[in-house]
Amino acid sequence: MRHAIAVLLFAAAAFVGTAFAGTALAAEVQYYPVPKGAHPHDVAADPRPGGPVWYTAQHQGALGRLDPATGETLQIPLGEGSRPHGVIIGPDGDLWVTDGGLNAIVRVDEKTHAVDVLPLPIEEYANLNTATFDGNGILWFTGQSGYHGRVDPATGKVDVWESPRGRGPYGITTTPSGDVYYASLAGNHIARIDTKTGKATPIDPPTEGQGARRVWSDSQGRIWVSEWMSGQVSVYDPAAAEGEAWRQWKLPGSKPKTYSVWVDEHDKVWLTDFDANAIVRFDPDTETFVAFPSDKPTAAVRQMLGRDGEAWGAESGTDRLVVVRHAD
Repeated sequence: MRHAIAVLLFAAAAFVGTAFAGTALAAEVQYYPVPKGAHPHDVAADPRPGGPVWYTAQHQGALGRLDPATGETLQIPLGEGSRPHGVIIGPDGDLWVTDGGLNAIVRVDEKTHAVDVLPLPIEEYANLNTATFDGNGILWFTGQSGYHGRVDPATGKVDVWESPRGRGPYGITTTPSGDVYYASLAGNHIARIDTKTGKATPIDPPTEGQGARRVWSDSQGRIWVSEWMSGQVSVYDPAAAEGEAWRQWKLPGSKPKTYSVWVDEHDKVWLTDFDANAIVRFDPDTETFVAFPSDKPTAAVRQMLGRDGEAWGAESGTDRLVVVRHAD
């Protein structure tokens, strides 16, 4: 389905910059307002320096585009009933959205902003969450109701499978070798998808009831996991010897709630902690954390994504995007 294009322009009134410096990291934090009530959920930064940053305006059924140079935003409606969750940039530069309200994968043309809705071939509500491209250019996605699936961008064909152990599939990632893993929040595990057959094989972290929420691969193919219930960040190494595949670290504070995980170009791990109201950077080499608390309460930063020198997130609780610009 194609929708007529309508956009909302929003010029930011001001930017807020806060500088942080320390022995481990020197960085600057900047906030960008988006339209009130947008409830931005996930972000995707164009890899080109200074390029646009896309976000899902979940409560307004739209895909947003931020120009970091001017602070201006543009929102593209995705259709009646839309409630977008995740967004990523495809190999061709188009935007791919997991839309729980439409029960569909939505493709948005980067240049024309034309919207193409690809409904799931099931009647059940999948509660779509996030997506990733494998090494062959096929899109894989998760549905928290207990589904995972794929889209062939060349044909638009959508396939869906019931996930093992039922409800929970949430975050998803691709390793440098093209393997795909997802996290099951309700199922308390991660799983590896056979990209030829669609079969998913669960892998259990050592901490029971940990609430594996999101996953991200580093450059070595290790899978980093944000554990919502345990307040930990853990890592799974598929190449490690039996009994040595997992390691885990508790985030600082008394009751951390680890939501997001993203790994940057230096293999540093970026997380969000809802209890601390902060973005947190973990250095696996030194096993140390650096926190960047929001300057407003209940920021609720969901997934993070970024590009060289920049870690981006969306403060769904404040209607802002946030970026941490860092030197290493």
